[in-house]
Amino acid sequence: MGKRLLLVSTSQTYGTGYLDHCAPEVVELFGGLKRVLFVPFALYDRDAYATKARERFEKMGYGLDSVHEADDPRRAVEEAEAIFIGGGNTFRLLETLYRLEMIDPIRRRVEAGAPYMGTSAGSNVAGATIKTTNDMPIVEPPGFDALALVPFQINPHYVDPEPGSTHMGETRETRIREFLEENDQTVVGLREGAMLRIEGPLAVLRGARGARIFRRGHDPEEVEPGARLDALLERH
Repeated sequence: MGKRLLLVSTSQTYGTGYLDHCAPEVVELFGGLKRVLFVPFALYDRDAYATKARERFEKMGYGLDSVHEADDPRRAVEEAEAIFIGGGNTFRLLETLYRLEMIDPIRRRVEAGAPYMGTSAGSNVAGATIKTTNDMPIVEPPGFDALALVPFQINPHYVDPEPGSTHMGETRETRIREFLEENDQTVVGLREGAMLRIEGPLAVLRGARGARIFRRGHDPEEVEPGARLDALLERH
């Protein structure tokens, strides 16, 4: 059985409620499972975050357990039917995963077939590293290596350069190009409303918005919803 992933750019799009825009994809991913294990470490107030996520998942027909409430977080991961890592600050999320020694247990559980969903920071840590996050390093994890559930990098909340803008700072594209000057790894820039659905060797761009794919030595590639992106899963 291959990995089953849903990597979402954002948990909420303009004019919608929490997870509304991706709810059909969530139900498709988790199917007839009963409970989801939530990882709230990207936000400071974990209790409030878990309450918000629990209410939304119950509306979709799933029970939700938050790993921060578990007596043994690693055992909770090992026994999870499905895993959802929410958004927030990617550095705080990864630092906590390292400190609680949860990196390997999550990776093993997903490789064993448990569906994985990430939004924003939760999508960032599904990649090879978190080097293409937009977040400030408010804490210092032991390293940048992440879950490596996919062999490429993710840049959630990707924003295109605005034509005619007077902003003189770096654009998102500029920063990704700088990453590629030092790292030879593909980067997927997911616009708001975009998400990647991965089922074993198959990868499809879903959602209402497209994405941009950046590779060293190549011009950025524009992809639209519905595009097959299986080649992203090939390890080079």
